[in-house]
Amino acid sequence: MSSVHTVVGLAVAASCCIPLSSVAADEADAAFQLQQLKDQVAELRQGYELRLQALERRIAELQSAATRSPSAGASAQSAPVVASAAAPAAAPSPAAVPAPVATSPAGGSASAFNPAISLILAGTYANLSLDPATYRLQGFIPSGGEVGPGRRGFNVGESELGISAAIDPMFSGRLTAALAADNSVGVEEAWFEGQGLFEGATIRAGRFLSSIGYLNDHHAHTWDFVDAPLAYQAFFGGPIKTDGLQLRWLAPTERFFELGAEIGAGASFPGSDSGRNRIGSTALFAHVGDDLGSDASWRLGASFQHYRANDRPYDDVNAAGTTVGNAFTGTSRTWGLDAIYKWAPGGNARSTSLTLQGEYFRRAESGSLSYDTQAQAGGPASGSYASAQSGWYAQAVYQFMPRWRLGARYDRLDSGTPKVGLVSDGTLAPADFSILQPARPSRGTLMLDWSPSEFSRLRLQLAADRSRSTETDRQVFLQYIMSLGAHGAHQF
Repeated sequence: MSSVHTVVGLAVAASCCIPLSSVAADEADAAFQLQQLKDQVAELRQGYELRLQALERRIAELQSAATRSPSAGASAQSAPVVASAAAPAAAPSPAAVPAPVATSPAGGSASAFNPAISLILAGTYANLSLDPATYRLQGFIPSGGEVGPGRRGFNVGESELGISAAIDPMFSGRLTAALAADNSVGVEEAWFEGQGLFEGATIRAGRFLSSIGYLNDHHAHTWDFVDAPLAYQAFFGGPIKTDGLQLRWLAPTERFFELGAEIGAGASFPGSDSGRNRIGSTALFAHVGDDLGSDASWRLGASFQHYRANDRPYDDVNAAGTTVGNAFTGTSRTWGLDAIYKWAPGGNARSTSLTLQGEYFRRAESGSLSYDTQAQAGGPASGSYASAQSGWYAQAVYQFMPRWRLGARYDRLDSGTPKVGLVSDGTLAPADFSILQPARPSRGTLMLDWSPSEFSRLRLQLAADRSRSTETDRQVFLQYIMSLGAHGAHQF
């Protein structure tokens, strides 16, 4: 209400500073100015009251949902800010859906229509012992996505500009734009979300981060390490961004229990843009969680993802050392399990806390594989293809004193041995396909970070990456993450 006090103060000052000799002459003008100030005070009061009413309604909704999910006791661990175990499903976090802004009638405050705006600035310095241009996850079909350690030296990284607001009492919306170092702009998220279809249901439409696994629907600036686990890089090519619909249902039970389903275009890896009028991807997921006394909380999850691929391209090197273009057509199915446990004495994570986290994925692909799709004479050779591959990671992050955290992570993949019909029937040699060389890429990572506040973080990360067949890439990263503007609690 400081604005109201300021306006009233100006009114009083104006009335006191009128010279006595000109009171009679300026009486009409002073009365007009005083009325203007009164109108402005009334307008400000009306705008604030509308916003307060909207906030109170939102608080009531969150409190109602919280009664059906684990308490927020020991969950606020993951810095910069973290919600309780039930936060992702009981109600969207403020970072995803801000407090509604009430629609103001004529004469209301124009600021009531302003959306919440946030900006994440991130960058790294990378010292890599091996040339990142030769990076490859041995034994896996390249995804063409966000794979590998990135460039050497200083990198601006990807900044995120977020705009979010309530649309009306039922719908809210969000846009997250990714600002890349090459001056390009991409759409990370662009969705609207509605509640009230039936009790506990939330529907989201547009482009959103899929809820497959645990880490996928968390923005990169909330990760505990500089880069994504190897399993995400190999199976998804980075975070999955679904263009489609998502439905979530929160069960009215004391223990947090959530079910969800997604349908989408499936135009990105592991699918492809078919250009047809059909659903290209489907996903199912379930989460269950609870608090363990006042010190700890946990969550378990299971997910399934189905993609269709039509001539999904990738480059390979054949037995003669020549680069050829191949393509896969068929189905890609991925199963996932995830678990997270958070502990903080008395539920207060400001000084000491521990987070244990892990995920496991298994992918099966079947269909046909075309070799040398650019062949000029006779067209490309094609045959059957089938593979079963897996990957997992486990990590621990310990906050040993205020603002300081230490973490360790281990990744491992198993490429298996795909079955390629062109090789089994003698058309081509095994050396024509790099994916026929069984491999188990792995990586060990240590990190230390310091967060002066909830809005800034500096991180040192060391890693030994054994994704290549014979050599180990010794990696050193320095990273900064800065948050400007509106910044709500992160997901559990």
